[in-house]
Amino acid sequence: MRRLNGVDAMMLYSETPEIHMHTLKIGVLDVSNVEGYDFELFRRAALPRLHALAPLRYQLVDIPFKLHHPMWVQNAEIDLDYHLRRARVAAPGGRRELDQLIGEIAGTPLDRNHPLWEMYIADGLADNKIAVIHKVHHVLADGVASANQMAMAIGAREPEIGGQLAAYPAESTAPGNLVRGAGRDHVGQLRRLPKLVNETATGVSRVRRKARERGRHPDLARNFAPPPSFINHVVTPGRRFATAPLALADVKQTARHLGVTLNDIVLATAAGALRELQLRYDGKADVPLIAGVPVSYNTSPERLVGNEFTYMTPSLPVHVDDPLERVRLTATATAIAKENHSLLGPTLLPSWLTYLPPGTTPRVFRMQARRLESAMVMNLTISNVPGPRERGCVEGAVVDEIYSVGPIVAGSGMNITVWSYVDQLAISVLTDDRTLKDPHEATDALIASFTEIRAAAGLPAELTPVETAMPIAPAL
Repeated sequence: MRRLNGVDAMMLYSETPEIHMHTLKIGVLDVSNVEGYDFELFRRAALPRLHALAPLRYQLVDIPFKLHHPMWVQNAEIDLDYHLRRARVAAPGGRRELDQLIGEIAGTPLDRNHPLWEMYIADGLADNKIAVIHKVHHVLADGVASANQMAMAIGAREPEIGGQLAAYPAESTAPGNLVRGAGRDHVGQLRRLPKLVNETATGVSRVRRKARERGRHPDLARNFAPPPSFINHVVTPGRRFATAPLALADVKQTARHLGVTLNDIVLATAAGALRELQLRYDGKADVPLIAGVPVSYNTSPERLVGNEFTYMTPSLPVHVDDPLERVRLTATATAIAKENHSLLGPTLLPSWLTYLPPGTTPRVFRMQARRLESAMVMNLTISNVPGPRERGCVEGAVVDEIYSVGPIVAGSGMNITVWSYVDQLAISVLTDDRTLKDPHEATDALIASFTEIRAAAGLPAELTPVETAMPIAPAL
């Protein structure tokens, strides 16, 4: 058995009817060389790969009287009849139709009476392709763990199942055992509290001292003060989704040419896109926004479960018209955010989240979801996750594209996630059904922003085609 850590628990407690805390991993597979492909063939091929991913057999068990965070126990088998589902992309089976289906799948919560994932096999795509849509609760895995799961699932070799599959013994979840285990954990937490308080005071002191040394940066947003934006409102339960690919070589070339990191280019591209969208929806873009950028503190390629990350909150210079100045300010903001993150201590916030009270925290999140007009720390989430480096293949079906997106949070109607996969930088945008008229407005704006940066830097504005990807779907 395994207890949820503080970040895991927050992902569970923050789920409400309006805020769904699952993530999506989408693979587009070419099955043209798979003789006799059908759903049953995929089902047979998928079963051993899914069983090899032990977290997919994890089941939540609540502690009596909510005395502590829930625990994971492991089931012996995967109920494929429940978890593996068929879906169909509407004609003509292009990117827009697939994105629409994914938005519909994203708009319903997972059932906590089962292991917290579903997998949809979507037929109807053009050019002998199918889509595998993996919907998994964030409590089960963060971006790094999800990427490791994906790499294992799509590897050319069928993964081995370690050890004998066995269900947890019934006595392990007896109420008395769960309560005693909770008590032991609480004693340990109380012992760690004085050290954590001291580390917090030290970290906050270091950050404040460094801020005084740096002086003022008037073009950067103030911490914990996200300004009003069309993105920020009470989030609705419906979801809309859009994707677009960029050639990874183009992004790396741009970063090298400008002397910044790939992540700086991702954030500067997002800033340019959000500027365009703010001018369209708000009529102005005169102050910087704040991005919440997840940062993992355990990047082990072996980790398949759990959340071991915290957030940086760099400023996004949407108020700046010059694309190269946006890149410069983004690089400055990211460097400051990284330094603050290091000075404060990467595990400080996750350590405090361990002390979230299970009995009252979910009620607080439900109240916030229905009332918050703006997220209290950031305007939106922007994630950049390195995905599999080798092209996947499942029983002869080649994985042409992979997309991923995390949840949107209370008060913030947009999440932008990019995954690198082999030669692609795959862009995904998730919104509620109030933020944009068409989610492809965001992907259009992101591609236009990246093109603008390249042109301003003196690089070819014509982007390298991603030959294996489906055609881009422009906004209607």
